[in-house]
Amino acid sequence: MFSDIGALELVTLVVLAVLVFGPDKLPKVIQDVSRFIRKVRDFSDSAKADIRSELGPEFKDFEFEDLNPKTFLRKQLETNEDLKELKELRGTFDLKKEMNEVADAVHGREPSAVNGAVNGSAGATPDLLRKRDEPDAGGRPSYDSDAT
Repeated sequence: MFSDIGALELVTLVVLAVLVFGPDKLPKVIQDVSRFIRKVRDFSDSAKADIRSELGPEFKDFEFEDLNPKTFLRKQLETNEDLKELKELRGTFDLKKEMNEVADAVHGREPSAVNGAVNGSAGATPDLLRKRDEPDAGGRPSYDSDAT
């Protein structure tokens, strides 16, 4: 509950509580707050027990933390056998390689030897996205859409 509070923040809260309530009323306030927290916990535990008893024996291992969508999905992904194939497929997909191929095509560079070997078409088909630097028959350079 208080895992995010550091030492300096805790000292600040104590000093603030002493200033607000005073040293004579502070023990009574602490007792009241702790009693209130204990009652809320008891109420929560009894509500959980009532819900579990109403759900029946097939939900005896039900945890309320599973209602959190992140926890539920994590638990389902760990236990589901059908997703093993999806994990294997995910391992074969290399996004970085695909992005490098697209960047090479856009910038007019030759694909690397690794990319050509993977595609099986190292130089077999012309690269239509590659810019031509040689002038056409009229002696003028080709139209460059990136320059305009």
